[in-house]
Amino acid sequence: MYARTIENPESGEEQLLTFGVSGKLIRNVLVMYDRETDSYWGQLLGEALEGPLEGTQLTPLAAAQTTWSEWKQQYPETQALATFGAGKYDSYEGYYRSSTAGVLGETLKDDRLPTKELVTGIVLDGQPAAYPHSRLSEERAVNDLVNDIPVTAWFDPQTATARLYERTVITEGEGEQTLTFKATGEKLEFVDDETGSTWLLLNGKAISGPLAGATLTAIPSTASFWFGWKDWYPETQLYGVEEG
Repeated sequence: MYARTIENPESGEEQLLTFGVSGKLIRNVLVMYDRETDSYWGQLLGEALEGPLEGTQLTPLAAAQTTWSEWKQQYPETQALATFGAGKYDSYEGYYRSSTAGVLGETLKDDRLPTKELVTGIVLDGQPAAYPHSRLSEERAVNDLVNDIPVTAWFDPQTATARLYERTVITEGEGEQTLTFKATGEKLEFVDDETGSTWLLLNGKAISGPLAGATLTAIPSTASFWFGWKDWYPETQLYGVEEG
C-alpha cells in the first residue's frame, strides 16, 4: 500500500495521482499506470519505471493483510469496499497448488525456499528482508535485526496475518528501550520480556502493563510468493534459513 501524493519532479509541487492496472507484467509483478502522466509503476517497488515520473518513489504505508472478521472485531466502524460476492470461491486455488512460478517463470534461481513459499518482506534503509510464513507459524514472534535496526515480526497462523514493527520505543521516564517479544496464549496478543506489557497484533499498541498506551512503529511490509520477492530483491536477508 502506498500514499498517492508525490512531489512532482518538474514543478516541485504536490500532486495527487490516480492509478489503474496497465495489463503488463514485469517479473510476474503487476505494472500500474497513473492517469495524470501515463507513467508506469512497479507494484512491488512503488516506483515509476517509465514515463515522465520515472524514478519517482511512492511513500509506502504499513497495512495488514488479514481476515475481515478479525479486522472488524478490532475496528467495528471500518468502512469496506463492496465486492459483490467476492470470497465465495477462489479462482486461483489451482495456481496456488501448482509449482509454476507465475506467468513468466523465475528470473533468478534461489533454492533457499520453495518457489511458492509465502513470505512477508520489508525494506529498511535499503536492506530487504523476508520472513517465511512457515517459520512465522512455528515461532509466532520473531526478534531480528535489519541494517542494525531492531525489528519484530508477529504472526497469527489461523489468519496468516503478519505484522512487523520496530522494537525500540521511547516512553516518558524510561527513555529509549529495545524490547524482546514472545507470543502469548491469546492469538492476537504478544508480550515483551523487559516489562511484561501486552501488545496487540494488528496495531502494535500496548494494552496492559507498565507500557500500556505506548505504540510500536509499524514497518510497511508486503506478502508475496518467494519467487516474486527474490526476483526483485535478490540480496534479501532471509530469516531462519542458512545461506546456501
